[in-house]
Amino acid sequence: MTEQTDSGQGLPAQQASRSSGLEYWMPGLHTLRHYNPQWLKDDIVAGLVLVTILVPVGIAYSVAAGLPGVYGLYATVIPLFAYALFGPSRILVLGPDSALAAVIFAVVVPLSGGDPAKAVLLAGAMSIAAGIASLLAGFVKLGFITDLLSKPIRYGYMNGIALVVMISQAPKLFGFKVEGDSIIEKFIGFLQGLAQGKTHWPTLAIGVAALAIIALMRSNRRVSGILVAVVLTTLAVGYFELDRFGVAVLGVLPQGFPAFTLPVIPLSDVVQVVIGGAVAAVLAFSETSVLSRTYAMKTGDPVNPDKEMIALGAANLATGFFQGFPISSSASRTPVADAAGAKTQLACVVGAIAVLFLLVFGPELLKSLPDTVLAAVVIASMVGLMDLKSLVRIYRMRQAEFWLSVGCSAGVIVFGTIEGIGLAVVVALIAFVWESWRPYSAILSRVDGLKGYHDITRYPHGRRIPGLVLFRWDAPLFFANAELFSNRILDAVHGAPTPTRWIVVAAEPVTSVDVTAADALLELKKRLDTDGVVLAFAEMKDPVKDELKELGVLSQFEQDHFFPTIGQAVNGYLDENPVQWLDWDEAPGMTAGAAPSSLLRDGPNPGA
Repeated sequence: MTEQTDSGQGLPAQQASRSSGLEYWMPGLHTLRHYNPQWLKDDIVAGLVLVTILVPVGIAYSVAAGLPGVYGLYATVIPLFAYALFGPSRILVLGPDSALAAVIFAVVVPLSGGDPAKAVLLAGAMSIAAGIASLLAGFVKLGFITDLLSKPIRYGYMNGIALVVMISQAPKLFGFKVEGDSIIEKFIGFLQGLAQGKTHWPTLAIGVAALAIIALMRSNRRVSGILVAVVLTTLAVGYFELDRFGVAVLGVLPQGFPAFTLPVIPLSDVVQVVIGGAVAAVLAFSETSVLSRTYAMKTGDPVNPDKEMIALGAANLATGFFQGFPISSSASRTPVADAAGAKTQLACVVGAIAVLFLLVFGPELLKSLPDTVLAAVVIASMVGLMDLKSLVRIYRMRQAEFWLSVGCSAGVIVFGTIEGIGLAVVVALIAFVWESWRPYSAILSRVDGLKGYHDITRYPHGRRIPGLVLFRWDAPLFFANAELFSNRILDAVHGAPTPTRWIVVAAEPVTSVDVTAADALLELKKRLDTDGVVLAFAEMKDPVKDELKELGVLSQFEQDHFFPTIGQAVNGYLDENPVQWLDWDEAPGMTAGAAPSSLLRDGPNPGA
C-alpha cells in the first residue's frame, strides 16, 4: 500500500505525522530528508519570482510601521529562514504584514519620540514579545481556537482579503495614488481618480501587458509567467528609460545586512511593548491559522495549529534579535509562491537568499522594475486565491452558511481583516448557540414494515402506542435549552392522542448535561409525577449518566426506567400497562424476513 500524497507533489502526510524528536519540532528537517530532487527547479524559480514581491512589500510595510525601509527587508529574510525550519506548512510565506504595521506604528512612534534607532529597538522588542506569546500558546496547545474558523468563514476571509488587496493595488496598476485610511475610502478615491482622468496610460499599458503574460502562461508548468512578466517589463523600462515619462519604478534598494542585536528598551516602555507584542501575536496567528488551513485543503496535508503557533513564535523571536519587527503569514505573497510553482519551504529560503544578495551585492538590480507590474502580479495572485466555485457549492448546500461566508468577506472589506474574521466568528457562535438553544426534537412512531421508531412528521402514517410518548431530543442539555426541553416534553404529553402514562426520552443524541439542565430534569420529573406520568429514558450514554450521578440527580430517578434501547423501553411500558397494541410484525400474514417480535418485546404482548 503506497502512502498518500497530494497529487504526487507533497510529502507523505502519514509519514510526516509519524515524525518524532527533532523532526517533530523542526518539520524542515523532515522535508530535507525526504526532498524530491525533481522539485528543486520549481522551488528555485518560485523563490526568484517571490523575491520581486518580498522586496517592495517589505520596504513599504516597514515605512508604514514608522521604521526605515531597510528594516522591512530584515523582517523579510529572517522569518523565511526560521519558518523553513520550524514551520509545518509546505507553502506559507511569512514577513511584514499590513495589519501588524498599524499596531507597530501605534506603539513605536509615540515611544520613540522621532528617534529611528530607538524605534528599531522598540520594534525588535515587540517582535520578541510576540514570539514568546506565540510559543507559550503553542506549547499549551491553544491552537484549538482555530476550530471556530469553519470552511465558509475561511472562504469568506480569503475572498474578502483578495478583494481588499486587489482594490489597494488597482491605483498602482493605473499609475496614480489615492489617499484613505480604509479600503472603502481607497476604492472611492480610485473611482474618483478614474473619473478625473488621472490614469497614466503608459503605466497602465505595461501593467495590462504583465497581466496578459501571466494569464496566458498560467497553464505553463515549465516557465513562470510571473517571472517572464517581471523580467521583460524591467528590461523594457530600463532600456527605454520609461521612468522619465512618468512610469513609477522600484528604485535603488537600501543597502545593509541584518546583525544580531539585543533590543534593550527602557523599563517604562516594557508594559506597552509587551501588550503590543501580544496583540500582534493574536493578529498574526489569526491570519496564519486561516491561511495555513486554506492551503492545507489545497495540498491535502494535515493541519497542526499548535505547531503553527510555535513556528510563528520562533520566526518572530528570531526576527526580533535581528533588527526586525513583528511579522505574520502573508495572504498576498503566499499565493505568489503557490502560483509560481513552489513545492516546499525551500522556495522561501531561495527568496530569502536572493534578498540578501540584493542587499549586499545588487542594490540597483531591480531599480527599473515598474510598480504597476508588482501590482499586476499581486492582482493575478489574488484572482487565483478567490474560490467562487466553493461559494456557489455552499449556496446550493446551505444558504445560511453562504451568507455567513459573504458576511465574512464584507466584514473584511468594511472593518478590516482581523475585525472581519472576528465578526464572522461571533456570528458563527451565535448561530451555534441558536441551533443548540432551539434544537430539533421529534415524537417517534412505529411504521409498518420498517424497523425501529421514526419521526412522525416524516412518517405521518406511523402508529403510536396508546398511552406512550416516545420523544427524541437532538442536542446536549444545557442552560440555554433546559427550559425549552421541559416545555416540549410537556407539550408532547398534553398533545398526545390518548392520555399519557409514560414518556420515554430517546436520549442517544444527548451528549452532556449541565447543572441547570439537571435541575430542570428534577423539576420536570416532579411535575410529571404529579400528573401521574412516568419519565423514562432510552439509549442514554454512560458518560451522561455519570454526569447525572455527579450532579446528584441520577438517584432521584427509578433505575429501572433507564433502558438500553427504545425497543426495550416499549417492552417495559407494555409489561406494566395492559393496552391494546398489535405490532406489524405480529400481525397475521407477516411477510418472511420481517423483524421478529423479540426485537421489540422481552415478553408476551398483553395487547396481542
